[in-house]
This record gives sequence, structure tokens and C-alpha cells, in this order.
Amino acid sequence: MSDQPLPPGQHVPRDRPALHYGPVPRFRAHRWDLRVYGFTESLGEFRWSWSEFDALPRVGAVADFHCVTRFTLPSEHWSGVSTETLVELAPPSPSVTHVMVWAEYGYSANMRLDDFLARDVLLATHRGGERLTPEYGYPVRLVVPHLYGWKSVKWVRAVEYLTADRRGFWEERGYHNRADPWQEQRYFYQEEPGDGPPLG
Repeated sequence: MSDQPLPPGQHVPRDRPALHYGPVPRFRAHRWDLRVYGFTESLGEFRWSWSEFDALPRVGAVADFHCVTRFTLPSEHWSGVSTETLVELAPPSPSVTHVMVWAEYGYSANMRLDDFLARDVLLATHRGGERLTPEYGYPVRLVVPHLYGWKSVKWVRAVEYLTADRRGFWEERGYHNRADPWQEQRYFYQEEPGDGPPLG
């Protein structure tokens, strides 16, 4: 159990629900790849097959996971590829300020580059020492412990480098653009000027 206090409005549930929008995609290793594109330093695209990505150096992190639906899973053990490693392998242009993380079926979440590169942010392949299960994002999910869980995109397929902010899937549907659980940034109506681009 984490000895850290919970963000406002959060509680620890008796069970550990797996929430997601839409169906759980089927993984086909021979078709899967991870791309980094957009405003890269070279203006080119980077791509890893599943075997190439799975061979990248792996690190671990232990962090609480905060869902916007008001539950927190304390001290989750994750391991995978650090986002710092990904950015070292696929350098962004100096003008990049944000990223859009893309998943299967067109799901997306945006965040500041600083959030993407923050401590303990991973492209996770394992949870609790085991491979992710399909409902938890197998084969790869983003884990961003300091933001609400919808930013921790499951079934990641691409990272797009942006030079200006752009709202992702839930951000376009009324969720807060920043998603800081400690500030209880849940919904669009709570946004202050400068928190994000116009809605719609």
C-alpha cells in the first residue's frame, strides 16, 4: 500500500476494474508496429516492429494509478520502455511542445512534452511482473502516473510530435485538457485560460 495521500475525490476500490472505450483489440505480432512521426528532428518517421520494440531496454516504476472515475490503484508495479529512451531514439524537433499518443481504433490522448518525459512515465509491457493482459493494454500501454488514467493510453501504436497543443479523444468530449489529479482537473468546464486549445 502506498504511504502517499490520495488526490482529492479519490478512493481505493475493493476490486481492480479495467476500464476502456470500445472493444479490446486483437494483437497480431506480424502486423504490429510502433511509429513516431510528426515534427521529428529529421522530419522522418521512426518505426519498430514488435520484436524490435520488445528488445529495447526495460525499466521499472512503482506508482499510484488515478482514474478520473474516482478510484486509485496504489503502488502499481509497471515495467517497459522509458519515454526518455523513445525520445532519445527518435529525437523531436526543438520546436515540439506536445505529443499526441495514438492507439488502436483511433483513440488518442494529448499531453505536454514535459508530461510525456516526466519521471516514471513508461511504454509499459508488464504489470506486476507479468505481461499486460489484453484488457489492460497488451502489448503496450502508456503509463503516466501523475495524470488521470485516460492519459495512460492502452494499445499504443504511435506517438506524434506536435508544435502546438491539440485535444485528444476524451479531451474533445469534455474532459480536462491537462488532467492533473492533484488539482482535480477532471472536466473542460474547470479549465482556466491557457489550459488548452478551444473545445470543438
